[in-house]
Amino acid sequence: MNKTTLVLAGVAISAMLAGSAFAADKKELAVVVKGLDNPFFTVLGSGCTDWNTAHPESEYICTYNGPALSSDEAGEVQLVQDLINKGVAGIAISPSNAPAMAKMLKDTKPSMPIITIDADLLPEDAALRSTYFGTSNYDMGVGMAKGLMALKPTGGTICLQLGNVAAANINARAAGLRDTLSGTKGIEMLNASNGWTEIAGCPLYTNDDITTANQQLADTLLANPDLDAFVLVGGWAMFGAQAYRQTTDQYMDRLKSGDLVIVAGDTVAEEPKLFMEGRSQFQIGQRPYQMGNEASDILIKIIGGGTVEDPMYTGLDLCTKDDPGICKVLADKM
Repeated sequence: MNKTTLVLAGVAISAMLAGSAFAADKKELAVVVKGLDNPFFTVLGSGCTDWNTAHPESEYICTYNGPALSSDEAGEVQLVQDLINKGVAGIAISPSNAPAMAKMLKDTKPSMPIITIDADLLPEDAALRSTYFGTSNYDMGVGMAKGLMALKPTGGTICLQLGNVAAANINARAAGLRDTLSGTKGIEMLNASNGWTEIAGCPLYTNDDITTANQQLADTLLANPDLDAFVLVGGWAMFGAQAYRQTTDQYMDRLKSGDLVIVAGDTVAEEPKLFMEGRSQFQIGQRPYQMGNEASDILIKIIGGGTVEDPMYTGLDLCTKDDPGICKVLADKM
């Protein structure tokens, strides 16, 4: 499925659900993601859709929306503001730009419950939402580091590929990874740190754009033929499977021998198949379907006066060479 198809499918789902909400006079629980062009959020949106199917008699309906492009940070903020002004019953947000989203929430002072899913606000803005529901992103970074250390126990040169500068969830993963690789809490850059050094020009920022991510991967590997490790802190490059295959085709000998290691986040779209083809050696997957499927239950509980834990973490799924786990299961279904 190409980017245009993903965007149109996401818009169609959102429009269909919104139409159903008005027709049935149901109260809207809005799930707002960073962008409809990201396969991770397509899975999350399916969770929202399936919640409606499982609760046909509910007075609430889950709607799924987001800007067409993940790079449209301002568009996501405006979308949430419009939902607040509209007076929906509750909103679950995956903020692309955490400070910008927080500023809007401070200015609008929403009366409905707000939770964050997948990505959180910054710690100083945590009071603006009732809870965070999703991955422990710092622990995800720790898991990436442990997977990498098992593959490259003596360290080496490394490049991290991140999302955008203000994405709190991605930055937390990078912090967990650097802290674990270096053995030093709070390190901002790996520089001969426990054997690991980030190369010049890294980290890379994709701004959540799949094409950009693949171009960065290709350029970095070409310019650094002795690079030991490339870490996709999110799955962006692998979401563009065709371009990712074209690049990694040139390095399969190094990947198979372990001379070059690619570690990546997520297990959605074609990522499991790419892993099984040997185009990465370690995947750490989140659970986006669960985030989308259970967000409405959390919001309804808050609306009813109930209390919820903060944060609420979903688990992580690991795929290794010795135990491909969920990656093999998902790849076999493709």
